[in-house]
Amino acid sequence: MPDSLLIKTDSNIAEIEINRPDYANAIDEELWFAIGNCFSELDESKSVRVCIISGVGSNFTSGIDLKYLQHLSQEIDNYDCDGRKREFLRSKILKLQAAFSQIESCRKPVIAAIHGGCIGAGVDLISACDIRYSTKKSVFQIKEIDLGITADVGTLQRLPHLIPQGIVRELAFTGRKFSGNEAQSLGLVNNCYEDKKTMMTEVRKIAEQIASKSPLAMRGVKEMLLYSRDHSVASGLNHVATWNSAMLLSSDLEESIMALMQNRPPEYND
Repeated sequence: MPDSLLIKTDSNIAEIEINRPDYANAIDEELWFAIGNCFSELDESKSVRVCIISGVGSNFTSGIDLKYLQHLSQEIDNYDCDGRKREFLRSKILKLQAAFSQIESCRKPVIAAIHGGCIGAGVDLISACDIRYSTKKSVFQIKEIDLGITADVGTLQRLPHLIPQGIVRELAFTGRKFSGNEAQSLGLVNNCYEDKKTMMTEVRKIAEQIASKSPLAMRGVKEMLLYSRDHSVASGLNHVATWNSAMLLSSDLEESIMALMQNRPPEYND
């Protein structure tokens, strides 16, 4: 992984930090794809049960690095044919989408801990996470409208499943900034804290609680929630019946029952 992405694993919890503080944690191409690769690898890691993503310095992320946008424009200009320019751009957008979709498809719960600015692509990123927390002074913005572009990496697709449609439209149409307090009132973040230190302490406690649960059951919960978001109730019920017919009779179930009978915390295999 590049130096712009820090990863530390301890007690079944992976802590991922965006590390470009001198650039307000703006996401360039290297960092963008490193984030995707990181969650792809964490998905496969048996020792990781939950992930926390945060930012180093004063911001979570200021969004896509504008120098990267300039570089992308230069890459497009390398093609003489308009059709090939557009094909190249579509392919690039799909790859950027896929990188953030790795966060959503990671089988481990992913928690976003947000402080400072969470702008543009930052909203795309946190929309792909399972749970979000912030500081009261965090600043969120769907910035793309101010750049004359349509947000295309997940915000407009995922945010309507998280907060009311009318609010999403207002925020996307106006590009106005909103605070951590407002994000909590909208339901975008579960809670907001006075400062980053307090937030990280509390988020770590929540992550530890999640990590103490059955890893197999936790993966099933995430799978069902994602599936049910995009399918009917009947289809979701059928899917979970199929899942549990395969996964229910596990050593985790045996350990859960024994722990309850013996009045002790359960100990699950990774």
